[in-house]
Amino acid sequence: HVQLVESGGGSVQPGGSLRLSCAASGDSVNNYCMGWFRQAPGKEREAVASINGDGLLSVADSVKGRFAISQDSAKTTLTLEMNSLKPEDTAMYYCAAEAVRCYPDTWIYPTSYHYWGQGTQVTVS
Repeated sequence: HVQLVESGGGSVQPGGSLRLSCAASGDSVNNYCMGWFRQAPGKEREAVASINGDGLLSVADSVKGRFAISQDSAKTTLTLEMNSLKPEDTAMYYCAAEAVRCYPDTWIYPTSYHYWGQGTQVTVS
């Protein structure tokens, strides 16, 4: 079993930056697919980025060049660096994990992940 706890959300002006963190505890997530999703009010949950234990990562086109996903060497903290934030980035951001590698055709689907954090709010205005 894996527990995920996000932190680092907040309010920022357009063009600003935030760093989100996700602390993983419980079972080791060394070989897990780890991902960030976001959900704005009235919208579906949207994939932002994912990373495998070997560092292979994927990033959604909507945030490519502005957001970066990374994981510490101990695989206990997942980070999302967000730069050049836009009002449309406003959402609740969730950390997710699944006990398999991320695959190119499935990492974007919330149903591909078993474990979820409670979310952290990001507001850009």
